[in-house]
Amino acid sequence: MSRLKYILPFIFIFSITQSFGQREDVGNYEYDKEYLFGVNKNTNGGLIGGFIFKAGTRIDDTQFSFWSIELSNVKNQKEVRYNTVLGNSYIFGKSNYLYSIRPQYGRELILFKKAPNQGVQVSVLGAVGPTFGLIAPYYIEYAVNRVETVTEQYDPEIHQSRYNILGTGNLFEGLGQSEFAFGANAKAAVSFEFGVFKSNVTGLELGYMLEGFTKEIPLIPTAENNQIFQSVYFTFFYGFRQ
Repeated sequence: MSRLKYILPFIFIFSITQSFGQREDVGNYEYDKEYLFGVNKNTNGGLIGGFIFKAGTRIDDTQFSFWSIELSNVKNQKEVRYNTVLGNSYIFGKSNYLYSIRPQYGRELILFKKAPNQGVQVSVLGAVGPTFGLIAPYYIEYAVNRVETVTEQYDPEIHQSRYNILGTGNLFEGLGQSEFAFGANAKAAVSFEFGVFKSNVTGLELGYMLEGFTKEIPLIPTAENNQIFQSVYFTFFYGFRQ
């Protein structure tokens, strides 16, 4: 979250810079469609928590309906990253990844519209939808002895010494052995939009996400695992309107 203070100034500089451009759509905020792309940071994710695409349609002057799809990496709150003697990093005790794919339908209500060439548009929104969870094995490279290593899914019964862990497996290794979990999700948020042009939008969404699955997700076998996850998130987004 501390990186937020370094990122926000660039958003404000970008929106201010736009206000000096000379385009025919300055001050014109009437639009019927919008398409947004976003990068997410949340309390259940890493440096980048996920990505989102959103498509909205105007209902009236203050309401929009939208469809969106999110891809997010969900983590256990007990995950701690360590460094190995080789300089690699790994999460001790982690046995599985959880990737959530979230199709959503929602409504957005505009509370405050921007004044011409200045200001911030403020909206509230809510969305619900199913969740398709992909439970992928977490592979580690483990030293069996001084000359032999193996790369396999972490097992607390076998890989008892964290000092024998030399790193993690390759990207997407073991993806073919993944399992599926079905669930549902809901979110509520406040959206702040910057810029002065009808044809594009830059902004920030702050919200709360609740997600549940039909079974417990074994991310860390030796810790408490959940089938319900909740998080606070923010998403930086950019897109265009017509």
